[in-house]
Amino acid sequence: MTYLFAAIAALMGAAGVASAAAAAHASASPLLATMSQMLMIHAAAIVGVLALGRGSPMEFWFALAAGAMILGIGLFSGDLAARVWLGGRLFPFAAPLGGGLTIASWALVAVVSIVAMFRA
Repeated sequence: MTYLFAAIAALMGAAGVASAAAAAHASASPLLATMSQMLMIHAAAIVGVLALGRGSPMEFWFALAAGAMILGIGLFSGDLAARVWLGGRLFPFAAPLGGGLTIASWALVAVVSIVAMFRA
């Protein structure tokens, strides 16, 4: 699962760069700029979370946090992209749901890191 999540994170990073280019050249929408930042920052964060958990007794929990981060940013960024390119939302509350899930995934990384620190 680690390699699958890392591959998804790499694609998120690529989509972040592409959306930054689109924001600069195709559409001056601030939504694309926000989407770009969120994708690129979290792509790197996901790889870091996966690396942190690799070989750890808490590896499952780090992978769960990374998966939640992928889903959260996917919903958030997907909703922003739909607003720009399709003229409507992905579905009602997609962006807030994705944002909330992303916040929860960061909290999970913190909790799992603290637990791992005391188990080491």
